Amino acid sequence: MRSSHRRIVATFLAALLALAAGFGLAGAPSAAAATPVRIMPLGDSITGSPGCWRSLLWNQLQDAGYTDVDFVGTLNAQSCALTHDADNEGHGGFQATATADQNLLPGWLAATSPDIVVMHFGTNDVWSSIAPDTILAAYTKLVGQMRAANPAMKVLVAQLIPINPSSCAECAARTVAFNQRVPAWAQGITTAQSPVAVVDQWTGFDTATDTYDGVHPNAAGDAKMAARWYPALSALLTPGGPEGPGAGGCSAAFRAVSVWQDGYQGEVTVTNTSSTAAISSWAVTLALPTGSRITQVWNGALTGTTVRNAGWNGTVPAGASTTFGFLASTSAAAGTSVTATCSAS
Repeated sequence: MRSSHRRIVATFLAALLALAAGFGLAGAPSAAAATPVRIMPLGDSITGSPGCWRSLLWNQLQDAGYTDVDFVGTLNAQSCALTHDADNEGHGGFQATATADQNLLPGWLAATSPDIVVMHFGTNDVWSSIAPDTILAAYTKLVGQMRAANPAMKVLVAQLIPINPSSCAECAARTVAFNQRVPAWAQGITTAQSPVAVVDQWTGFDTATDTYDGVHPNAAGDAKMAARWYPALSALLTPGGPEGPGAGGCSAAFRAVSVWQDGYQGEVTVTNTSSTAAISSWAVTLALPTGSRITQVWNGALTGTTVRNAGWNGTVPAGASTTFGFLASTSAAAGTSVTATCSAS
């Protein structure tokens, strides 16, 4: 009798567990965890040594609500001021051509499985007077290797920042000549499944004020690079990110209100670029000239060089704008050339 009773109870409990599992009440999480988008920063020392534009870019993404991103790479060095996901594939001294010739990329891809590659690669090739055709052939091979690892790979390729090292009088002109070839190359290799987009890192970048040695970005240069990467990268993340359907994006426009010998007053207009949805918060990152420093902000809250909305002006209706202002110290040589990049949620 006891054995029959146990069998009945066991059968009843098994039925309850099966019913609970069918309704997702037992043995399964209530919601599937989001799979992070894996982003590989690829390049040379401008990307990896220390390549602090990566730290700014990662924090911009986090501030904008893109928290399900994972920077990946076989290298990791936390040597920048801002805490960030430091994984990268920025190999100091490497050439794009040698990396392609030696088939180094497939191993890095296999170890990290990226969904997106952000590539600023070729400065050492230009410095070594390697012909643009040869560098672009290496680009083609690298993209082919990316697609072999992931047929849906998305690729952002930079027009290189300008360089003007003291040991290479021709490097500046060579960089210009190479950059002019990149858009047509990208147009010829992009596909719907695996798009290749060009990001202009050259325009507005000044080796005198944005590098510490004519080649490697200083803080101002890092800010400019991050500001150029962000719109292109966030556009790839948009389908699952805060600026997808039903959400708003924003733009930021800077103007110098007044200028004096050692400073200036700036105003930034933040505009909701969506025609249908309001935004509930915004953040604007300012790329300042070297030697320029923000001393006061109104209608916003300052952290580093990022201004976030105040408590009362974060909500901006579709198509509407709000403004904030600031005072900055500067030098006559630095000027008032400010790049403003906006993110919203």
